[in-house]
Amino acid sequence: MYQDIERITEGGSAFRLIIGEYGSGKTFFLSVIRSIALEKKLVTVNADLAPDRRIHASSGQARNLYSELMRNLATRNKPDGNALTSVVERFVTEARKEAEAKEANVSSVIHEKLASLSELVGGYDFAKVIEAYWTGHEQDNESLRTNAIRWLRAEYSTKTDAKKDLGVRTIISDSSFYDALKLMSLFVRQAGYEGLLVNLDEMVNLYKLNSTQARTSNYEQILRILNDCLQGTAEHLGFLLGGTPEFLLDPRKGLYSYEALQTRLAENSFAQRAGVIDYSSPALHLSSLTPEELYILLKNLRHVFAGGDTAKYLVPDEALKSFLFHCSQTIGDAYFRTPRNTIKAFLDMLAVLEQNPSVVWSQLVEASTFEAERPSDVELDVIEAQNCDTEGLVDFKL
Repeated sequence: MYQDIERITEGGSAFRLIIGEYGSGKTFFLSVIRSIALEKKLVTVNADLAPDRRIHASSGQARNLYSELMRNLATRNKPDGNALTSVVERFVTEARKEAEAKEANVSSVIHEKLASLSELVGGYDFAKVIEAYWTGHEQDNESLRTNAIRWLRAEYSTKTDAKKDLGVRTIISDSSFYDALKLMSLFVRQAGYEGLLVNLDEMVNLYKLNSTQARTSNYEQILRILNDCLQGTAEHLGFLLGGTPEFLLDPRKGLYSYEALQTRLAENSFAQRAGVIDYSSPALHLSSLTPEELYILLKNLRHVFAGGDTAKYLVPDEALKSFLFHCSQTIGDAYFRTPRNTIKAFLDMLAVLEQNPSVVWSQLVEASTFEAERPSDVELDVIEAQNCDTEGLVDFKL
């Protein structure tokens, strides 16, 4: 993954599927990579897919996803998001510095820097909106600057409003989701950053779509992104997509149901035979923690919970071993394969001991109950069972 980030900063592109079971640490992994990217002067955007947010749609869901990404846009100086205005301001500042060095007009320098964007799909209006932001600066027109940021966040729903406020004939819509991200990756470069990293989590929501046509359209968009990244068409742009094994491997509803994606994302057969991991594969499968690794993790959690003071440890090492043994007896190997519930239960136990010093840890361990992590798609399965789509007949039995 570190090499992927380096490749993006050098003008290349990257595409990775982060595959793991529910509770296996996908979101945490994406967060770590995002932090590394920020340190490398990349701009990052992240969002979770949901029923009203997906990559391809015709009723505003893709535009909603783009808006969420832009709201979460982060830089090293603003790692918590809402950094879009800062990026645009930095672009203006860089243009001013360049104009002073050349003793040229700022507007002409901005026009020159944005000329490369005009060649791409939607690039002309994108450049025009940035120029409108600069005009708002010159004229001290706060409304014009606000409207420009609204357009960049895909908050315009009609072309009429965009034309009236900014003089542009297009908006960022469902059909321009990916093209707008490519434009943004080049724009952040012009603003002095190294590139753009896009983190999309909860990709399983595409797998849960009832409509075969909707799933196929989204998978076609993923194929387009994958092809651009692997063929070098995209520049200074990377994608990390987090999903479950079913989302990737299911031959009926997952990515493997789309043959063009299956052939590109299939595991390396030589790596499988040798029992090793091919880290150059577009699909990375998160490996399970070993019981020993989970023990070390619990020790670190205990240390953090005590504020780094060993004298304030609420439980001894013996309690950790007893806790893990109880987990193993209760839910089997799922306690380290998908450890989210195990970690939460351990922290809950520490919280109770901290607030109730008279309670003995052994009593809490013996009384605790655990459940293996389960997918949260029960409701969707019910909906699918009620759906009259012919796909529902696949599992029908007499």
